[in-house]
Amino acid sequence: MSRRCQWYNHPLDCSSSFATLQVLTVSQLNPRQQEAVRYIEGPSLVLAGAGSGKTSVITRKIAYLIEHCGIPARQIAAVTFTNKASREMKERVSKLVSKPASRGLTVATFHNLGLTILKEEHDHAGYHPGFSIFDAEDARALLRDLLMQDNQETGDEAGDAQMKISDWKNACLLPSEALSRASDEREQRLALIYKRYGEYLRAYNAVDFDDLIMLPVILFRDNPEVLIKWQGRIRHLLVDEYQDTNLSQYELVRQLVGHRHGLTVVGDDDQSIYAWRGARPENLVQLKDDFPSLKIIKLEQNYRSTRLILRAANTLIANNPHVFEKALWSELGTGEKIRVLRCRSEDSESERVATEILDRKLRSGLKFSDFAVLYRGNHQARLLEMKLQAYNIPYRISGGTSFFAKNEIKDAMAYLRLLINTNDDTAFLRIVNVPRREIGPRTLEQLGIYARARGIGLISALQAMGAASHVSERGLDKLRRFSEWLERTTQRLREEDPIAVIKQLFSDIEYDEWLHQNSNTPKQAQKRMENVWYLVDSLQKMMSPDPEKDREESTLEDAVSRLVLRDMLERQEEEDDDDKVQLLTLHASKGLEFPHVFILGLEEELLPHRASIEEQNIEEERRLMYVGITRARETLTLSFAAQRKQYGEKYETIPSRFLDELPEEDLAWEGMGDLDKEANQKRGKATLSALLGDLGD
Repeated sequence: MSRRCQWYNHPLDCSSSFATLQVLTVSQLNPRQQEAVRYIEGPSLVLAGAGSGKTSVITRKIAYLIEHCGIPARQIAAVTFTNKASREMKERVSKLVSKPASRGLTVATFHNLGLTILKEEHDHAGYHPGFSIFDAEDARALLRDLLMQDNQETGDEAGDAQMKISDWKNACLLPSEALSRASDEREQRLALIYKRYGEYLRAYNAVDFDDLIMLPVILFRDNPEVLIKWQGRIRHLLVDEYQDTNLSQYELVRQLVGHRHGLTVVGDDDQSIYAWRGARPENLVQLKDDFPSLKIIKLEQNYRSTRLILRAANTLIANNPHVFEKALWSELGTGEKIRVLRCRSEDSESERVATEILDRKLRSGLKFSDFAVLYRGNHQARLLEMKLQAYNIPYRISGGTSFFAKNEIKDAMAYLRLLINTNDDTAFLRIVNVPRREIGPRTLEQLGIYARARGIGLISALQAMGAASHVSERGLDKLRRFSEWLERTTQRLREEDPIAVIKQLFSDIEYDEWLHQNSNTPKQAQKRMENVWYLVDSLQKMMSPDPEKDREESTLEDAVSRLVLRDMLERQEEEDDDDKVQLLTLHASKGLEFPHVFILGLEEELLPHRASIEEQNIEEERRLMYVGITRARETLTLSFAAQRKQYGEKYETIPSRFLDELPEEDLAWEGMGDLDKEANQKRGKATLSALLGDLGD
């Protein structure tokens, strides 16, 4: 028995065990979720409120398209923003669809998808195979050099130039367009720097992070035949967190979908909190113009929080204007009132939060990992850390040092980048004296002047006839010896096992000895060398075929590129399963949830932030507060300090306007006067009893 999908016109074998499984998994969804999964008659926008099960909808829709509509997995692409979300999506799909049926499915971040397109279409994009990806530090170093040539200040100016160029690229503006739209002399100067920056990237056969989206958009715009090829490959595109897309990402989606209707986007305009990096919640509204037949499906049932927490979130966000109206609701019970703690100072605020966590853990038998403390700015964590340490409360701050930020890993990656792209001048400059080769800055400066004058890379300049007239004989000899060794190593990579060659490379340069000379202890040097070998092992795994993960054998160039991109996307995103209190900014909390949440600093000029008040951009700050509230599952505690110190002077604070926007009857205020004494004494006795009980056990 078979039937055909109304739109896609593919047969379905209803006797399939996975077809039966799919019916079961879809039936577990609520009616609106089922509608979102099964709607295939045209493009759809799934307005998914916080905690409404959007990931379940996306993964089940992928399974539905494969099993019910008969679309080959290789013609389906799901795009999101983080590697963590991408991994979770892949894992969930693997439980819904058989391995053979899911073969070829694309689940990727926007930037990984862009990298895949550029790697395949590098000729059309004007790049050679094995191009490098500049991270933020590489890009800033290049911009600093360009500004120095321009006799400009290089401190804040390099950072400002980097941000402005990123904005232009996110808006898909080429240097000539940026120059024509420049509003003042400063923007004109930065637009000219942007032009030279792009020329140098091309000379280095390199792209930066923003190029991974902008270049495919320009490629598709200028090469219709390439666009048609990719449109044929992707018959249904699913996009997660659509409210976080910028202009270039929106355009890439629009291009890939074309005039067909195979599009499902999931988003929530109330959780758009990344305007500072180009995100445009209005992209959700733009969909209605570009896809007039767009169907809007709202997911409003929340599976995370209590009714009082959701009522607070709904009441707060109602103060923002809305194109799409929605209201979260829950069947998880009423829950506790939201506590608002007024503290004398920032010191007492941190003290109160630390003791509250200890108190609740002891009295209720909770884990430290059940608690999260959220704040507007990283500086708020410093005092809190001291208090948590004083009470021996373990904690983890979101955004620790990345594995790829370690010096030994940056050295190793620079060698690898240089092996696959000899025009990568940033990598060359990092390791030309690591370990020391007695090549002085004057020699490198002379070589750089000559290379810039010729418009070629540094290593290419070394091999040019005219180098001898610009670089000292002694310095040139050392540079050429290094270049020749590098060339021999590159040749061996093509002829021998690349992993063995890479291992030999670190022996050749005596990197282990270098680490011992430049580490505080032998143990630290050993640990750093182990990090390098871990990197090499990771490369080997990435290059090896893996039938279990539907992964074919890949080249060293591809593996290195993906390692660079993984670092830029993740910065060590992996989970920490230890029992620790989680400390993180409100921005970093998005997508997470915790049983018990504290939000610090509910004060004017802190939350909402002073800059947002001055720029009259309160709406995004309100969305940020909404995100914070909806992280809480069981209890929510808000705090503010009556006084803070700034530049050594105390000043009186003003409680945040967001406190006034919460339902008054659902709040329990503390710290407002002597009325709290009895409650504090009662809580203290209960904590002491719990502590004595633990000691007795």
